Amino acid sequence: VQLQASGGGLVQPGGYLRLSCAASGIIFRFNNMGWYRQAPGKQRELVAGITSGFRSNYLDSVKGRFTISRDNAKNTVYLQMNSLKPEDTAVYYCNSKSMGYEYWGQGTQVTVSS
Repeated sequence: VQLQASGGGLVQPGGYLRLSCAASGIIFRFNNMGWYRQAPGKQRELVAGITSGFRSNYLDSVKGRFTISRDNAKNTVYLQMNSLKPEDTAVYYCNSKSMGYEYWGQGTQVTVSS
C-alpha cells in the first residue's frame, strides 16, 4: 500500500495550494480518505475527510476555505486550500481507512509565510 502525497510548498498568506494523494495497493473506492496535519509541538489533527460515499467533513477552522474531493478513477484524493493563513503551516498527511485497516502517506510540508 502506498499513499503518495504531493503539492505542498511555501505560499504567502491569502494564497492557495492543492494537495494530491495518489493511492495504490488498496481498493480506493471503498476507502474513507482524509487529510491530517501536524504542526511543530502540536498533535496531529484531522483537517478534512471524505467517505467512500463522498460525504465530507472539515475542521472548524478550515470550513469555507478548504475543499476535499476524490477521483475514484484516478485513485486520488485532493485538498484544495484557499485563503491560507500562517496557522495552516504544518506537515499534511494523507490517510486511508477501510475495514479496520489504516494507512498513512509520507506527509507534505505546507508553509504559509510572507
